[in-house]
Amino acid sequence: MININQRKILNFKNNKRGLYSLYIFLLLLFFTLPAEFIANDKPLLVKYNTGYYFPVFNNYAETVFGGDFETSADYRDTFVIELIESDGWIIWPLIPFNHQTVNYNLQVPAPSPPSLENILGTDDQARDVLARLIYGFRISILFGILLTFFSSIIGVAFGAIQGYLGGLTDLLGQRFIEIWSGMPILYLLIIVGSIITPNFWILLILLLIFSWMNLVGVVRAEFLRARNFDYVKAAKCLGMSDYKIIVKHLLPNAMVATITYLPFILAASVTTLTSLDFLGFGLPPGSASLGELLNQGKNNLQAPWLGITGFTAISILLSLLVFIGEAIRDAFDPRKIN
Repeated sequence: MININQRKILNFKNNKRGLYSLYIFLLLLFFTLPAEFIANDKPLLVKYNTGYYFPVFNNYAETVFGGDFETSADYRDTFVIELIESDGWIIWPLIPFNHQTVNYNLQVPAPSPPSLENILGTDDQARDVLARLIYGFRISILFGILLTFFSSIIGVAFGAIQGYLGGLTDLLGQRFIEIWSGMPILYLLIIVGSIITPNFWILLILLLIFSWMNLVGVVRAEFLRARNFDYVKAAKCLGMSDYKIIVKHLLPNAMVATITYLPFILAASVTTLTSLDFLGFGLPPGSASLGELLNQGKNNLQAPWLGITGFTAISILLSLLVFIGEAIRDAFDPRKIN
């Protein structure tokens, strides 16, 4: 006999588009999370004389490899490479550029078209587009996941309190959400961005202040519906505290609807960060992001590979998240669980 959770998993697996989208998304995430080991201008491993060195983890002075300066070794310098290879060897990452590496050996002016050295070409600052795409994909996904996670916690807690207590608490909570949701978020972010330079965490907090309302309505409706059920009244008669009733009896039912919304909230979070980066009010200048790549394409129409790369990347990412969300929604649909 298949229980209800196994039936949900089976329904998700039967949705081939959503299942394959999840596999592709996890593969891209697995490939981009260790970005420093895939795209970096520092070697993964250096053997010199009898020693082994790991430049990805540590900075080594040029004198370590027989150079003249105490500064950090520039491993792209032919002089340093010759020093190391004279009595050792170097293992490079798959892409010998990180997101800020400037390629000074271009044969044409930047932005340069795709080549064997730069597979997706370079941007207008001679930085490798593929490396910036990998780093930008990672930061977009991590930002979206963190924003979705924290906003979901706040939204679920707020909606649960509203729906369970009802009455004046629910009334005041709804009026507060109406006022707060009417705030001009973009203008406020632009004002804050003109006062301070937002980094990853500041931007996350700023967006979290306004993005927690996505799940409030869903959770509130579920709690309003279930708070008068017989098993809730029985729990109250047995002396169970409101906290335990919310956590043990009502919240699991509300989480079914919540989970189906998470991939769509994640897609919206990624879109928000991309939009802010495109407008120049997102991550600090020089940071690798999908929005910055799209902005590069807008500013360099003579280099179509920039716009095509950015558009393709964001389209694939959002499509995968939407397909996964649709599969989860169908898997949790009670009409399809039999």
